[in-house]
Amino acid sequence: MTDQDAGDSESPLTFAQQVADAMYEKDVAAQHMGIKLSKVSPGYAVMTMTVTDKMLNGHAICHGGYIFALADTAFAFACNTANITTVTLNGNITFLSLAREGDMLTAVAEVQSQSGRTGLCDVVITNQEGTRIAMVRGNSYRVKSKIVADMPTADL
Repeated sequence: MTDQDAGDSESPLTFAQQVADAMYEKDVAAQHMGIKLSKVSPGYAVMTMTVTDKMLNGHAICHGGYIFALADTAFAFACNTANITTVTLNGNITFLSLAREGDMLTAVAEVQSQSGRTGLCDVVITNQEGTRIAMVRGNSYRVKSKIVADMPTADL
């Protein structure tokens, strides 16, 4: 994407941030779970979430659904930076380690491929010590609409 593609005064980074800000404002689920956007750039997003007592399962560890929700949120933010509404088509998670109450989880999502309406994105979730908690590989699907109506779209 050139600067002109994103508007006369917008860089690709600024463009991605504007799309992410618009998405986050409407993402009630992420806000409710305490998921925060740390960084975004074209095809890339970093999200964080602290494991609370309300996220624990019967084994006193973080329920896998919350870990997947964090990964899916980071996936969404990375895949939507081009201002083309993109949803998860498929996602596979592999749990590598336990997450416990108080852990600060970080999900790093990076688009690996985007071709036409489908794409591939990888997400790595770590804790505050850098231990890998889970890895997700997902396929995305672009629907033909924009996140922000008055902004152009761009390819990743």
